Amino acid sequence: MSLPQPAHRASAQEKRWFWWITVCALVVLGAGIGLRDPWPSDEPRFTLVAKQMVESGEWLFPHRGSELYSDKPPMLMWLEAIFYQLTGNWRVAFLLPSLLAGLGTLALTYDLGRRLWNPRVGLFAAGLLLATFQFVYQVKRAQIDPLVMFLITLGNWGLLLHLLRGPNWRAYWLGCFAAGLGVITKGVGVIALLMLLPYLLARRRQWPGLVVTSASASGWRWAGGALAFFGAIALWLVPMAVAATLRGTPEYLAYMNDILFHQTAKRYGGSVGGHAQPYWYFVPVLLFHFFPLSLVYASAARDWYRGLRQADARLLLLLSWCALVFVFFSIAGGKREVYLMPMLPLLAVALAPTVQRIVGAPWLRGLALACAVLAGCALVAAGAWALQGQWTSMNTMAAERELADGGRWLWTMMLCMGALFLVCAAVGRLRHGVQALLAGMASFWLVWGVWASVLLNDANSAAGVMRRAGQIAGPTAQIGMVAWKEQNLLMADRKMQDFGFRTPTSVQFAAATRWQAQQPEERWIFSLREAVSACVDKDKVTIAGYSNRRQWWMFRSDAVLANCVPEFDAREKKTDSEEETN
Repeated sequence: MSLPQPAHRASAQEKRWFWWITVCALVVLGAGIGLRDPWPSDEPRFTLVAKQMVESGEWLFPHRGSELYSDKPPMLMWLEAIFYQLTGNWRVAFLLPSLLAGLGTLALTYDLGRRLWNPRVGLFAAGLLLATFQFVYQVKRAQIDPLVMFLITLGNWGLLLHLLRGPNWRAYWLGCFAAGLGVITKGVGVIALLMLLPYLLARRRQWPGLVVTSASASGWRWAGGALAFFGAIALWLVPMAVAATLRGTPEYLAYMNDILFHQTAKRYGGSVGGHAQPYWYFVPVLLFHFFPLSLVYASAARDWYRGLRQADARLLLLLSWCALVFVFFSIAGGKREVYLMPMLPLLAVALAPTVQRIVGAPWLRGLALACAVLAGCALVAAGAWALQGQWTSMNTMAAERELADGGRWLWTMMLCMGALFLVCAAVGRLRHGVQALLAGMASFWLVWGVWASVLLNDANSAAGVMRRAGQIAGPTAQIGMVAWKEQNLLMADRKMQDFGFRTPTSVQFAAATRWQAQQPEERWIFSLREAVSACVDKDKVTIAGYSNRRQWWMFRSDAVLANCVPEFDAREKKTDSEEETN
């Protein structure tokens, strides 16, 4: 490990390699866009909010049905709504923010490796990030996390350029501004500024390679970072707070109070969505969700130790920031594996010099080939087992989701995925074991994006259930919803009547039956089976179908039992597939 040297210009060949990585990223990450609708847990929620923004013109205060939605700031929903207005297609628009955030993060990762080491290290850093399981899995979904990862990485990029290659005050201010945008995206964007802590430590110990500026001459410039950070937050916070105060209703004041003071604290403490986990929860994430980065941890640790002994400030800032983020989320009561996602780009940059050194090592080629063979065999065995009807839980799942042919096409897809891994391993063999593993993983994601998107869409998105609900009611009938999910309202073929989302089921049911009784011949109720089964005559119910392992009912007013109050509360019952992950 050498101390920081001026970044080299990329050669023509290195530039071509960067664009090849970009094309591969576009194909792998973009496979499936336009083929599916939003899937739970969070995609239908955010897309529904965006859709209502477009339809109502109310962009400042997000709504979920008739209620204000205060769980998240509206940044992602704004972007989805904007992309819909540009494309006119929700199937495309809802996935574009994640795709562009992923591509942007790859570009920033490459540029950090290039500037801090050299263009070849930048290529390895970008390639490592693109190969990581969690990165691809999350970027192919319409979650907030890819967007906040991009903003935090942009914040780190600006800070590192200033602290290690500066002074570059514009980059510093941009980094602080990006951290502020991260706050109004998901609250945790502020963690980008943790980079200043190891910088202060290294500066105190007079490590080489750091920007050192006079406090008297540059104090106002350092303070400009705080202005940029809070200025970004104010872009959303000030108009929202002013508008909520001027409207003055309890609903809008409660929205402002909840989103500013309660949501982030609740999630950090683990009181939302059942996220409370033990302190060691993220250790398996580093090993399995960050695969295949975990294959080179041991080799990198030796390089890192030597580099830190030589006072390499690049490694100190990169690794210390990753460690601080790991500790920050480990201390929190609320934990989800996706919370560590912002670590991935900087961890890839820190690992890249080691991977450049060992990429041709026989042990790494053999280990990568073994992983490809193991993945292929596991997928082939699982698919064959399910096809024979021996995998009881998976076959039950397929039946609950009403998959065609009992899920045979799903098991065939698994067989194909496994076969592709094995083909890649056979072609690559030991000499190209690393390439075989990467090709197998790319094939896996391509098949998943194109095949699974079509195969699972009706069941996962509730498109099939809502299509049948519309057919049952007829083209002119009105439908009210009880104990509904966001995907039900999003995929409905008409304007639906809701009676609240967070409202207790008993209150929703009472309001719905009163509404239905006003025009009994024209109005149907659509509901989760468990929510109303005690208060509805089952012989007069029409089953709309299954979605996300739940059965949904349709019924008229003559099916409602008089003076019955449901005891079931849909707010307290969640399946794994619908647990909120953000």
